[in-house]
Amino acid sequence: MDRAVKDDSIYDEFGVPAVINATGTKTRIGGSRIRTDALDAMARAGESFVRLSDLQAAASKRIADATGAEAGYVTSGAAAGLLLSAAAALAGCTVERMERLPETDGIPDEIVMPRTHRTGYDHAFRAAGATIVDVGTNDRTLGTGATNVEPWEIEAAITENTAAVGYVQKPFTEPPLEAVTAVAHENDVPVIVDAAAELPPAENLSRFTDAGADLVVFSGGKAIRGPQTTGIVAGREDLIESIALQHLDMHAADAVWDPPTELIDADRLEGVPRQGIGRSLKVGKEELVGLLVALDSFRDTDRTAQSEAWHRTATRIAESLADISGLDATVTADTDVSVAPTVVVSIDPTDAACSATELVRSLRAENPRVFVGADRLDADILTINPMCLDDDEVPYVLERIRAHASSESDSRTHQ
Repeated sequence: MDRAVKDDSIYDEFGVPAVINATGTKTRIGGSRIRTDALDAMARAGESFVRLSDLQAAASKRIADATGAEAGYVTSGAAAGLLLSAAAALAGCTVERMERLPETDGIPDEIVMPRTHRTGYDHAFRAAGATIVDVGTNDRTLGTGATNVEPWEIEAAITENTAAVGYVQKPFTEPPLEAVTAVAHENDVPVIVDAAAELPPAENLSRFTDAGADLVVFSGGKAIRGPQTTGIVAGREDLIESIALQHLDMHAADAVWDPPTELIDADRLEGVPRQGIGRSLKVGKEELVGLLVALDSFRDTDRTAQSEAWHRTATRIAESLADISGLDATVTADTDVSVAPTVVVSIDPTDAACSATELVRSLRAENPRVFVGADRLDADILTINPMCLDDDEVPYVLERIRAHASSESDSRTHQ
């Protein structure tokens, strides 16, 4: 079995149950597995010091190369990237505006978003001081053929108080990003894209920039498999500069402040900015280096071989569950914006030994805990994602599901 099953994990030393991750890259259970080369690089980075602005300038070049954007920046997660992107749209490179955020009196502070793009994550925009103006409806769910939002609705909502347009990239979102960026740019407004979980494929690194996005935010701790506390912002050079100015440590005397010119043009600023709104979102040198190494490895990954391996694992899981009474397991096809195929397990509680909710609850109560996807429990459906499962963990997950869901139920807690 995997070390989390057969051996003591580091979490045992703290009296905390380890987790076997059969649900995917969820932040609440630690994201993904950091790549070995990234971990090694982080250890090396911890052995010495570096000026973080120099390292971010180097990161900007690497991110630009990976995404096709003008510049890039490493943040402390995708949500931090959204906050800093909003701050850049609100303040630009005006030092006086940076100092005032999140106070926005007299500053254009509205971010226009299609209503169906609104999520709990847009709290990051509001934390920067933005006011979200949503447009459209959810009429598509009526089945009449109506769409949720049209480009003209976005354009009608743009006023002199608009700082940006927000866009969340998902398979169901509309209008197409190209239509939104066209409208926004006609009105000299930038578009911020939340693409936190839209990798792989690696081609998506440049997809949204190619569609006209001014800032694109990715998670560094999901499919890239960098440190969980990292994110990437790729986009316009002037907006990335604003992010850097509002994020980096700015306790510096003006006479000796000499930031890297590749990242910051100090000559056109009124002076050294104060500590910005992003100061509480700092990224350590170890995380920065780990993310950059992981990004290189992600780009070099054989997508076809990886996808085939995930499909084999998913198929193996589905076939192994097929003989459990009351369970029906199917494998979804991955798409150009999905991370991995998913095993969808439908449970008939009148035939199985438990409902989906009861099964999920029981699996999470064990030691080690087993996490499966629980987004559709109202329909008695759970999901299994192979992305974060080691081969040796698959039999254990299957055995524990069988123990709870079959008539041979053995609900003992593993210790």
